[in-house]
Amino acid sequence: MSLSISAQLRQNFYANSCSNVEAIVRGEVAKKFSQTFVTVPATLRLFFHDCFVQGCDASVMIASTGSNKAEKDHPDNLSLAGDGFDTVIKAKAAVDAVPSCRNKVSCADILALATRDVIAMSGGPSYAVELGRLDGLSSTAASVNGKLPHPTFNLNQLNSLFAANGLSQTDMIALSAAHTLGFSHCDKFSNRIYNFSRQNAVDPTLNKDYATQLQQMCPRNVDPRIAINMDPNTPRTFDNVYFQNLQKGQGLFTSDQVLFTDTRSRPTVDAWASNSQAFNQAFITAMSKLGRLGVKTGRNGNIRRNCAAFN
Repeated sequence: MSLSISAQLRQNFYANSCSNVEAIVRGEVAKKFSQTFVTVPATLRLFFHDCFVQGCDASVMIASTGSNKAEKDHPDNLSLAGDGFDTVIKAKAAVDAVPSCRNKVSCADILALATRDVIAMSGGPSYAVELGRLDGLSSTAASVNGKLPHPTFNLNQLNSLFAANGLSQTDMIALSAAHTLGFSHCDKFSNRIYNFSRQNAVDPTLNKDYATQLQQMCPRNVDPRIAINMDPNTPRTFDNVYFQNLQKGQGLFTSDQVLFTDTRSRPTVDAWASNSQAFNQAFITAMSKLGRLGVKTGRNGNIRRNCAAFN
């Protein structure tokens, strides 16, 4: 990623064109948040899934057409909750309803702002968002292949995927803590509670009581759409309890628990489990780096009138 691109991002990018864009977006996000808490994890996850595939350009929001299967229809994106898309679409409509702002603000920037807002609304840190992204001009399901982390990943796989995006192990551990919010589905971790290996039906790194609980919530032939909280203790609060859970063997995915079981990442987990301020700071740093990925400027992008379709 060239520095010239990220240098074009700046905090007051819309000062002259749409000066109250942040307040407009925040107002819409707050409205949506009051309707359903899913707004929070759905928006945060949408931002991550967008940025890791072709950069933060809202390409994940494009709807498929007869001639193009878009990013959102790749298997890795089918579990993105509709509330994230809806949050951005409603905020975009509110921004475009202000005559001076119409067609001035990208869907990519609105998604970045909405993500910051949902984190703050659920108890997390607030931070200044750099703006100036354009919306991407392509979105294909094929482009998603191998770009997103899987629940079964070990530390080497996580580190190399994040390193490919210029993110360090520390950034990766901080961003993994997004799993302090929201939910997953039984089929994403059933291997850990029923057929882990020849020697162990249950993953030995799982807390035994927690494993029993998960088996009760996810019996063998359960509807795979049953939702299970990622954080069994404070699922609606953005906090460092995620790391305390890992210390107790309560990471839902292999890719969560490995952050504690692997001695290379454990010191960071331990540090943040006891120091929420240090974690919040690392999270802000990681989110800012994430938001600079593959930013489109100039002829490489435009401002979409409809976030779900190319102009």
